[in-house]
Amino acid sequence: MKIGTNNETAFTLVEMILAIGVAAIVLVAVNAVLFTSLHLREVTSDVVDAATPVDQAFTFLRRDLQCVVTPTNGTSKVLSGGFRVGNGINSSGSSDPVAVEMFTATGALSMSSPWADIQRVTYELKNSAAGSGQHDLYRSVTRNLLSINTPDVADQLMLSGVESVKFSCYDGAQWNDTWDTTDPTSVNTNLPLAVRVEIQMAGADKTTEPIQLVVPIDSVTRTNMVLTSTTGS
Repeated sequence: MKIGTNNETAFTLVEMILAIGVAAIVLVAVNAVLFTSLHLREVTSDVVDAATPVDQAFTFLRRDLQCVVTPTNGTSKVLSGGFRVGNGINSSGSSDPVAVEMFTATGALSMSSPWADIQRVTYELKNSAAGSGQHDLYRSVTRNLLSINTPDVADQLMLSGVESVKFSCYDGAQWNDTWDTTDPTSVNTNLPLAVRVEIQMAGADKTTEPIQLVVPIDSVTRTNMVLTSTTGS
């Protein structure tokens, strides 16, 4: 708009107010989108951070179960002492109850650990200092199984804030809460066909389903007995 007689152009006060108002509206919209994006980023980051320990624990569980060693039917059970599942069982050399005990070929050789890669692995819940009703899931590893002395057990913290953990074994027809290949009275002398792991996190709603992992077991015990046949005269 032209003002005066010198043909100079300028914005009027009304135009300036309208421009400032439009800019303010745009800035408010951009600010709302920005803060919404930041809040969504924080929520997503919290969800990822909460799921990462569970994913790591399940990675170890899956690898241990997939590499589990078949139980030995003979008297020598040093390197494959059996597969046991069930609340209340005790690990070899420990008085603490464990949820599962297995012999698995997930150990890695190194210059400081020259023994075999077969190791005894147990998963157990221990009381947490975070509060009552919460437990920590530990993975205990015994590597030097051929030691003449009491072997060292390495405890690894897998997951914190756990309310309960449950292992179930599939025999081809149903899921069993207990499985012990070392029990001479048990009919389960071989590994199960699959193992199901259910972890209930502390503080979760009672209606919330536990986190579940199902691992098929491919290891099969094969007999080395020579079959002979007889023929008639």
